[in-house]
Amino acid sequence: MMTFSYVAKLPDGRTVNGSLEAASQQMVLTALHQKGLVVVNVKQAAIQARGLKGRVKLDDLAIFSRQLATLVDAGIPVVGGLEAVADQMENATLKGVIIKVKDAVEGGTNLTLAIANQSRIFSPLFVSMVKAGEASGHLAEVLQRLAVYFEKAAALQRRIRSALVYPAIVITMAVVITSILVVAVIPAFKEIFSTMGAALPLPTQILLAFSDFSRRMFVPGLIFLGAGIYAFRKMVLGRPKGRLWFDRTMLKLPVVGILVRKVAIAKFSRTLATLVRSGVQILAALEIVSETAGNRVISDALIKVKTSIREGENIAGPLATSGAFPPMVVRMIAVGEQTGRLDDMLGKIADFYEDQVDAAVAGLTSALEPMIICVLGLIVGSIVFAIFMPIFKMATIVGGHH
Repeated sequence: MMTFSYVAKLPDGRTVNGSLEAASQQMVLTALHQKGLVVVNVKQAAIQARGLKGRVKLDDLAIFSRQLATLVDAGIPVVGGLEAVADQMENATLKGVIIKVKDAVEGGTNLTLAIANQSRIFSPLFVSMVKAGEASGHLAEVLQRLAVYFEKAAALQRRIRSALVYPAIVITMAVVITSILVVAVIPAFKEIFSTMGAALPLPTQILLAFSDFSRRMFVPGLIFLGAGIYAFRKMVLGRPKGRLWFDRTMLKLPVVGILVRKVAIAKFSRTLATLVRSGVQILAALEIVSETAGNRVISDALIKVKTSIREGENIAGPLATSGAFPPMVVRMIAVGEQTGRLDDMLGKIADFYEDQVDAAVAGLTSALEPMIICVLGLIVGSIVFAIFMPIFKMATIVGGHH
């Protein structure tokens, strides 16, 4: 959980200040509204990890969780475990954060709050699971589950990235080679063609005109592209409605949409299974999962599910109504609820969809590779053909005179 400070007004108009621990800002707003308060301001009161540079990868968090779990399970106090893990940690950013957490725990703060105070590194999922582990007395077991969760999430990321590396390299090379030909090579041939004194073939004229246009617009084009990307990120991705439109559009794309949906469902299932298995309350777990789903369509569906559950419904019914989840997922969750093995069913769903993501990525890569090569060959071949047409024509003319 994270600590939030708030300013609110009572029904009689008086202003009150206070703080609450919650998994998200939305949960604080809900709690205050239920108390009949009019919220003026809510902000996170946790101390951020300042002065830290560099990234902390999922693999680093997995190593941290695994090592601390092993030490705690061996009976070593949390402070000693944190100190030992910090000594062995290679990531300098995470090492500094662990030392801050260790100092806070040594000063009397519980581990949950000490970790929540480093929210730049530790997500609400991490904080909630540690809190559940401390409350139940099974901290080592919960940390082991966190390690497994981060390892599987990192493995899924690696599979997607590695599968898309080759197409990305080929596309980049195609753009670079085409740009060099159009901007640097073709102008040299233009000077040669100007000395021939003969009419150029239409493909060559089109290529030379395109080359002239590209050279004039190269720098303005880069500026326009950069400005367009910045505006898109600010005006579309940076706004709730714009992000929802983008995510909904991604899900509707013919091939990519299927992959995006499978990744989102795999992530949802794995995260919710880990939280439920660790004893986190279902409403808090759904709140966290909705924030980490990675797709606003899925997130909005989960928020509606959470509202329905608060009103007394089960999980499967609202999931089916949302239309964001396949029937198989809904049926398996319904079986999990009925048998009391929801976490196991969610784990099976996650395993299944992670395998589906592997298959989808492999299929997408297999389809993209020949398409990219064909397009690159067509572009380069057309440029070479247009360049050499006048040369062949001149050679024919010279040969005819002889």
